[in-house]
Amino acid sequence: MSGTPSAAGKTPPHRFMTPPRIGVLALQGAFAAHSSVLRELDCRVIEVRVPADLDGIEALILPGGESTTISHLLASSGLVDAIDERLRNGMPAFGTCAGMILLAHAIEDGTTDQRSFNAIDIDVRRNAYGRQVDSFETDIDVVGLDRPFHAMFIRAPQMTRRGPGVEVLASMDGDPVLAREGTVFVASFHPELTHDDRLHRLFLGSLKEG
Repeated sequence: MSGTPSAAGKTPPHRFMTPPRIGVLALQGAFAAHSSVLRELDCRVIEVRVPADLDGIEALILPGGESTTISHLLASSGLVDAIDERLRNGMPAFGTCAGMILLAHAIEDGTTDQRSFNAIDIDVRRNAYGRQVDSFETDIDVVGLDRPFHAMFIRAPQMTRRGPGVEVLASMDGDPVLAREGTVFVASFHPELTHDDRLHRLFLGSLKEG
């Protein structure tokens, strides 16, 4: 990655000719932390609560939180079809923890009315690493990063199946915990809660690839 890491584990922010408009789903969960990281990376952040907030965004972050609650709020806000259409048309997205569940092809233990967008060819199981009291932190090696990333797992989902087009970027005890398919990224953990912006940078870099 470009730049020299600071003592906090960050690198100097990107300087875009035109700051990208990045949407952050802001219905429930850790959306404010994502917004803060993106602003430090010179992005224009749009907190998405209604369909009109999607207008003009270049990518969408789906944060951690409570996946069934977010699913219900997506329906009541009218965002389900609007987000689904944009994802099907190739909008880049990054889902963390509950956001990974929302982007998956299938949820093995989802409720009968729980929706996922099938934006990446994976199946997931909710809370696979334990409940809130079982939260933990660990260092993981990430493809493309020069040093381990300190990952926070909070009621984390597990990737139980992945399609042939899904690239695993990091694993823990043999289980994929960070992956991508094209410009759709998913993480079982919460990168926004660390003092390390490298995974957000990795995602932003994929926008240039596209």
